[in-house]
Amino acid sequence: MTPDPHAAACDEMRLLIQAEVDGEIDAARAAALAAHVAECAGCAGTRERLVELSAALREALPVHAASPALREAVMRQLAAAQVRAAARPALSSQILRRWREVIAFGSGSAVAAVLVLALLRPGAGGSVAEAVASAHIRALQPGHLTDVISTDQHTVKPWFDGRLDFAPPVKDLATQGFPLIGGRVDYLQGHPAAALVYRRAKHVIDLYVWPANGGPTAPRIGLRNGYNLVRWRQDGMQLWAVSDVEAAQLRAFVHDWRAMP
Repeated sequence: MTPDPHAAACDEMRLLIQAEVDGEIDAARAAALAAHVAECAGCAGTRERLVELSAALREALPVHAASPALREAVMRQLAAAQVRAAARPALSSQILRRWREVIAFGSGSAVAAVLVLALLRPGAGGSVAEAVASAHIRALQPGHLTDVISTDQHTVKPWFDGRLDFAPPVKDLATQGFPLIGGRVDYLQGHPAAALVYRRAKHVIDLYVWPANGGPTAPRIGLRNGYNLVRWRQDGMQLWAVSDVEAAQLRAFVHDWRAMP
């Protein structure tokens, strides 16, 4: 299945619509969103529904004062999140500032209470699988796939030096039918990751790599947003492969990658 550029653009624009409704979008992205919505009835409808839902919730839900204990707990979590957000885009910092303002005033709607609980819950903010699939979709947009273009692993691997605080393993699987075409630095749930980019015929395979605790794990396959994913741990690294190739081919890629020294 060849990625649909229009569908991928809509996936990204839906994220911007949510940010716009929350008041967390810069002028450049707002202009891009407005241009897209003017030509896309589907995204225009999504935007209208979210605006209406947000207004209805703000009007209908009660407002409750935050207790000192809740305020203190949230501020502790925000302090920790601020450290993790240092490597994130500016949007994360804007969201954190908005939360500080809400807590400083000591009040919030029932919606805010739900979001606070989500913030305090371990692993909140969406699954890693969703983050990997979304990052892959973004990367498929023109000009976003690679920061370094090379089929030589000895060129791609040293390119990450100074850009990441770890050395990702880079392997060339050209003889197995999965040639390396380059790499880039990406961010998944607040931490930097190496994205190694491979091809299978006309299909792109992204392999995300970052350090992880724990021993090795066997590959596990999943599906998000129409894309196949395989995750596993190996040699102190967490790895996620994602692509629109058939599941059997992605499993073959992972098998060959794991088997290569």
